[in-house]
Amino acid sequence: MKLLFKQRLFSWFDSYDIYDEFGNTVYVVKGQLSWGHKLVIYDADGNEIGMVVQRVLTFLPKFEIYKNGTYIGCLSKEISFLTPHYNIDYNGWHIDGSIMEWDYNILDQRGYSVASVSKELFHMTDTYVIQVNEPEYALDALMFVLAIDAEKCSRK
Repeated sequence: MKLLFKQRLFSWFDSYDIYDEFGNTVYVVKGQLSWGHKLVIYDADGNEIGMVVQRVLTFLPKFEIYKNGTYIGCLSKEISFLTPHYNIDYNGWHIDGSIMEWDYNILDQRGYSVASVSKELFHMTDTYVIQVNEPEYALDALMFVLAIDAEKCSRK
């Protein structure tokens, strides 16, 4: 399953539209006012199905992931030099990425790809292509991509 992740150009808070390979809206992501980033994910019918919440007052950035109101895991940045490293506390997943943070893979505990993420350059807003190998992990992978993008925005 392929998802196209596009940030909206004009919005007060982080807002994204997520499309499938046919151009249909699959998810809508809306930022909410809070300390740190808070992104709420809605399905195409407008039902809230997930949330990414930045924990504030932590030494390194940390984002908690909620699916249908239930905590499922978190993403935290690790101390590293030259390239950023992230720890995913969910299903044994981990990230393998590039120096520029534009292309990376989310891998399961056996090292198999759950999702591959690439940033499309030369767009007015952040635009990513997420290739998810198993459709049941599409929302989970999307929420971790949103957390990584929010962490990168926090650094700028």
